[in-house]
Amino acid sequence: MKKKQQSDHQQDLTVDGHGVSRRAFMGYLSGALAAGTLLGPTNAWARSGGKAGLLRVGANANPSSLDPATGGSGSDHVFLYPLYDTLVAWDFESLKAQPGLAERWEFTDPTTLVLTLKQGMRFHDGSALNAEAVKTNLDRNRGAEFSNIRADLASVDSVAVTGEHEVTLTLKNPDTALPLILSDRAGMMVSPAALEKHGGRVDRNPVGTGFMRFGNWADGSEVAMSRFDDYHGDQRPDLGGIEFKVITDSATRLRAVMSGQADLAYHLDGRQKPLVEKMPTLSGSVSSTIYVYQLYMNMSRKPMDDVRVRQAINHAIDRDAFIRATMAGAGEPAYMNLPESHWAFDKQTAGLYPHDPEKAKALLAEAGYPDGIELDLRGYNDQSSVQMQEVLLAQFAKAGIRGRFRTGTIADMSAAYFGQEKTGDMLLSAWTGRPDPSLSYSLMYTEDAYFNAGSVAPPEGFNEALLASRSSDDIEQRKAALAKVQRLVMENALVAPLAFRQSIVASTDKVRGYRNNLLGKPKFNGVSLKG
Repeated sequence: MKKKQQSDHQQDLTVDGHGVSRRAFMGYLSGALAAGTLLGPTNAWARSGGKAGLLRVGANANPSSLDPATGGSGSDHVFLYPLYDTLVAWDFESLKAQPGLAERWEFTDPTTLVLTLKQGMRFHDGSALNAEAVKTNLDRNRGAEFSNIRADLASVDSVAVTGEHEVTLTLKNPDTALPLILSDRAGMMVSPAALEKHGGRVDRNPVGTGFMRFGNWADGSEVAMSRFDDYHGDQRPDLGGIEFKVITDSATRLRAVMSGQADLAYHLDGRQKPLVEKMPTLSGSVSSTIYVYQLYMNMSRKPMDDVRVRQAINHAIDRDAFIRATMAGAGEPAYMNLPESHWAFDKQTAGLYPHDPEKAKALLAEAGYPDGIELDLRGYNDQSSVQMQEVLLAQFAKAGIRGRFRTGTIADMSAAYFGQEKTGDMLLSAWTGRPDPSLSYSLMYTEDAYFNAGSVAPPEGFNEALLASRSSDDIEQRKAALAKVQRLVMENALVAPLAFRQSIVASTDKVRGYRNNLLGKPKFNGVSLKG
């Protein structure tokens, strides 16, 4: 999407059938001007009058943690990427594995993966990134009781230092997905010295090898980072720092960019897309993602322990109407955890749950609930999430499903639902996706997975199919195994997928080099600021 010329400012603000009235336009603009101190400067650069190269970003959520092993929210990644390089990287458009901190890797046999590390890489505290540091991190990630990513590395039997810059992973079973798993949290390396200093965790004291080093975190308000001058990785941005301002309301995030108080805002809603496209002072990036809104289910609680109830919930959802009402049409109906464009999409699974309120009622009656059910629902308190909740409640009512949403911030409600409290029958949230699809299914549905709130064992055959999907690098064999995984998940209604969102990002004309990616989680590699 290219920036509009100034002459467009005089045209009628209607794009692709989506009207943006001048009253709405002026409302956004006046709101932006009225925001005043919305993004008031708080860090050292800004207090001294500003510094060229400080990228100001409107973020949609407060981080749950800045330690890659302990966080519990997919929205954390945007904060983690600048702080931590990963052992393996991925291509923005295809998510194919690329060199990261490991300049190369090789399966010397089906159960042995050898990583050869780049030389000269250092942590922000000056210590060297070497094989010993990688072993420390991998052992911590797969073994620490507090680690939320143990399931990511379940296939790893042992980690050995086989050279100053060589690490050998011995596997319990073949796992061709492991390189891409190491492009996510499990491959983010933390300074062993920082871990020792802070008692094994760096939730609020992150020290990585990324192009930015941690500055400060004002909870619920701001996360600031500064340029790491000794960074020797690829695609270093030409920035003096990044200042994330937490603005949970998407309209307010957009107004911050329109007023010039932010340089970039991400996770904007579909209803803001026409305005982003039409504003002459904005540049926009819009692309498809694997980010899916869905209802997580705690299957250890009644009535969620009955598959017929979970199936009824899926039949009660009108996904097309949901997208029109809550996303201004900027989405794709979700019938599983992968979109139609994904290489592992299974058409047979996609046909399991047509919208059918009468079928939903019949399933509830069969499960022993002829008068319907009452559910304890959880969600987030931003305007977009509340609107989604209202639409779902109206759809559920037609199928005899009642309840109310208790809401809070993303970090608080996610921690309460997935953490020790495990409150609520369902949580309306999102799965933000992972580079390899097998990791998504492992993290949500295996028995000890953090995102399996009820810690319920998956259906018979699931673990075997998941293992088969990672036992070969042949794409057709992987696709067949993942199709079985997807059918088992959806036949047993372990989740109620709703819609895949588009990645809608707005920036001022100062921002150069920003690119969207298929995960829909902004990375700022190669970004610079004009002037």
